[in-house]
Amino acid sequence: MLLSVSDTGMGIDQATRSRIFEPFFTTKGRAKGTGLGLSTVYGIVTQSGGSVEVDSSPGKGSTFSVYLPATNEGEKPRHKTPQAKPRSGGKQTILLVEDQALLGRVVHTMLEQSGYNVLLAATPAEGLHKAETHAGKIDLLITDVILPGMNGRILAEKMKELRPQLKVLFVSGYAENVVSEDGYLAPGMNFLQKPFTHDSLSGKVREVLDQFWEPL
Repeated sequence: MLLSVSDTGMGIDQATRSRIFEPFFTTKGRAKGTGLGLSTVYGIVTQSGGSVEVDSSPGKGSTFSVYLPATNEGEKPRHKTPQAKPRSGGKQTILLVEDQALLGRVVHTMLEQSGYNVLLAATPAEGLHKAETHAGKIDLLITDVILPGMNGRILAEKMKELRPQLKVLFVSGYAENVVSEDGYLAPGMNFLQKPFTHDSLSGKVREVLDQFWEPL
């Protein structure tokens, strides 16, 4: 199966095109992009046995072609199969603050599939509003370290003022030592580097929720 998407934009030069699917590669400034959008798409497609190609040149727009393998499963007799074992999860409520819309929806789905109730916010202000107005308990904050207008650590501190028992998991496309050296994180803070798999996310979330305490 082929899915093709084209635009009439400014196009992409050969040097950029050769690196376009690399995790963390971005032509935007450091605080404006993590370079994970296309690498996430590439990972999902290739894990499904497909491939992604891009045809572009400066001034001529771009065409992205997603090739997915055909399947004959529809022709086989349908038998009831046992459901796959769910990944380690729980029933707690998680507030997810992620400014990249696509990634936010993907992580939201991963967490819901693990059984959690998820509140999704696209900005620190929206996250604080949900922390203030949500009627029930919020057990965990998952926030990107680099956010527009307010970094994740400051957001977590403000959230803790509203909900002192809140646990926090920081995520970032930058390595832990990079965000620590820049002063965004302190030793011992819970951290998960992007890109992550469903299993690594589920395991880390469960680990943080099961902690008795954490530094902030």
